[in-house]
Amino acid sequence: MSTSNQHALLALRDLQVTFHTKAATIPAVENVSLSLDPGEVLALVGESGCGKSVTALSILRLLPSPPTCTINGTIHFNGREISRLPEQAMRNLRGREVGMVFQDPWRAFNPVYRIGDHLLESLHHLHLDAPRARERALALLSSVGFPSSAERLDAYPHELSGGLRQRVAIAMALACEPALLIADEATTALDLTVQAQILATLRQLQRVQKMALLLITHDLGVVATSADRVAVLYAGRVVELAAVGQVLSGAAHPYTQGLLRCIPRPERPRGELQAIPGTVPPPHLRPPGCAFHPRCPFADDTCQRQRPPLRDLSAAHQVACHHAGLRVPPLDILAEPRDP
Repeated sequence: MSTSNQHALLALRDLQVTFHTKAATIPAVENVSLSLDPGEVLALVGESGCGKSVTALSILRLLPSPPTCTINGTIHFNGREISRLPEQAMRNLRGREVGMVFQDPWRAFNPVYRIGDHLLESLHHLHLDAPRARERALALLSSVGFPSSAERLDAYPHELSGGLRQRVAIAMALACEPALLIADEATTALDLTVQAQILATLRQLQRVQKMALLLITHDLGVVATSADRVAVLYAGRVVELAAVGQVLSGAAHPYTQGLLRCIPRPERPRGELQAIPGTVPPPHLRPPGCAFHPRCPFADDTCQRQRPPLRDLSAAHQVACHHAGLRVPPLDILAEPRDP
């Protein structure tokens, strides 16, 4: 996939998201620039607190309003700059052109409304009459693998399992066939078997509808089988950006390599995991220089003093590390091929 911005469906430029409290000014996201082509799958990867969800929520302007939260930089979607659109225009864009699936499916539901009511509400952009709207709702449930859909339209959210609720949430997000779907840790709260089923459903729908998918996850195993490109975030900044194959076989940033070493491998002794020491620093306590240097085995004085810029290692591989490609050895981690 091209990383050029000329034909990008979504392009973030120098995105900065800052929260303002009485106690502190909190820079959640700093100078993030990303692009996503039509039909492409881009994964945002990183530990909790790295800025993945804040980046996603800023696209649809679902964060608190100023002065609690300020968003700077530009967000272009389908040729339009949307970060400063009037609220009514954003409401028309949400759901119709950009859909979102949240980590907790409960966030998508009002517990006093039935599943059918939620789906019909999601279809309001299409202005369908009642029979056609019901037909469309049943087709959506069928497309996401929801069993006995006609009998369960009258069910309440609490009467469904977590996996079924997430399938309904995906159906709602896809109701108007958006050009872009944002999936924010959409499978994290589910057991492994259901995770695999939901991911397979998302991949199939993405291919059939030819929509772009922004996949937010902390699991590089998910990325290996689901994405075209991956952007690794750490402490609110992009530290590595490349095609999935390049990252998995030749990760250049020590943080990305650490995430890869955390993946359980069958050849390792039972119980042995190579965890990254330390934790992600809180946004208002990020260290000077490279934010990863307190946890990095290769850090030196330069890393402690100077923040590394995101620079090109090759035409389609960027990394923010003073020693990328020099001191950090490549990994020999082979991923399963992505489904054709």
